[in-house]
Amino acid sequence: MDDKNLMQDLLLLEKGACDLYMHGAVESSTQNVHLAFNSAFVDTLSMQNEIYSKMESKGWYQTQPVEQQKITKLKNQFSPLQG
Repeated sequence: MDDKNLMQDLLLLEKGACDLYMHGAVESSTQNVHLAFNSAFVDTLSMQNEIYSKMESKGWYQTQPVEQQKITKLKNQFSPLQG
């Protein structure tokens, strides 16, 4: 396994952990549990961002720019109806 594949696996694991911690915080029944999940979520989100940044700097994770017209179309599609 090369470095790129290892980093891809790490990124996927961090994304999964973020998802679990976020849902744990949302579904928590007490303030202490909520704070514990929230803290873990913030820490994991930070690690995910570090991995992403490193992959992007090496050219292993590339994003495509989106045309403003497409952004506006989606924004209008999901905006509350006015009336």
